[in-house]
Amino acid sequence: MTDRDDLLKLVLDLAVVRGRVTLSSGQVADWYVDLRRLTLHHAGAPLVGRVLLDLVADWDFDAVGGLTLGADPVASAMLHAAAARGTGRKLDAFVVRKSDKAHGLQRRVEGPDVAGRRVLAVEDTSTTGGSVLTAVEALREAGAEVVGVAVIVDRGAEKAVRAAGLSYRSAFSLADLGQ
Repeated sequence: MTDRDDLLKLVLDLAVVRGRVTLSSGQVADWYVDLRRLTLHHAGAPLVGRVLLDLVADWDFDAVGGLTLGADPVASAMLHAAAARGTGRKLDAFVVRKSDKAHGLQRRVEGPDVAGRRVLAVEDTSTTGGSVLTAVEALREAGAEVVGVAVIVDRGAEKAVRAAGLSYRSAFSLADLGQ
């Protein structure tokens, strides 16, 4: 079994929830992928980090993150997986707020500065691409160069993200989940 195989098993066991739900996009679905059950799980998080690093191994970036909350544990998992590999790769993580901060330093992108850096935008799962494209807009406003978008499960966002001129990869599709 590969890390990807192990991760898919955990996605199916922990994250796929049957029942009618309203997604962040406003769309209604008969099943939901609650990937925080996976990305915050002791066995899931390390797999997420390794699988996504492998997924985008040929992309050049030195920071990873996206719109809070779905992207936060994904970026953290990738940061830790990069450090654990012992290759010397230094990968920072960042968090994109949903709106501007009105106090403190008033930063929308938290963490190490992304200005002038090549960054990867991530999300746990994406249906319309709205959340990750909101993050991309904030990252560009902060001076980052977004090299692409990577998600654990694509629920249909690929077309919108590619239409925005971005490279896009997902570890799993709906077909991988039997949908």
